[in-house]
Amino acid sequence: MLKLQAGAGGVVFEVFLQPKASRNEIAGLHGDCLKVRVTSAPVEGKANQACIDCIARALGLKRDAIEIIAGHTARRKRLHVSGITPEEFKRRLDHLIE
Repeated sequence: MLKLQAGAGGVVFEVFLQPKASRNEIAGLHGDCLKVRVTSAPVEGKANQACIDCIARALGLKRDAIEIIAGHTARRKRLHVSGITPEEFKRRLDHLIE
C-alpha cells in the first residue's frame, strides 16, 4: 500500500523509478512506493524530470507542483506534490494502479 503523508500544503510519497524502460508509465506499486517507468537514462537529471512529467500528466497536475525532495541520485525518491490533499491524490491515483 502506498504511504502518503500530508505535509507543507500537499502530499509526500515515495517513488521507485525504473529508468531506460520501453515507455513512460506509472506501473503500479513497488512495496510501499509508486513504481514509475521512464524511457530516459539516469544522466544529468533526465530520468528525474521524466518521472515528474509522467506523474504530472497521469494525475492532471502542473509539473511545477511536483518536487523531488530526497533521492535525486537513487532509484527510490521522496516527492512532494503541492496543492492537493492526500484524499484527492489517492482518488486520482486509484484508477492508475488497480
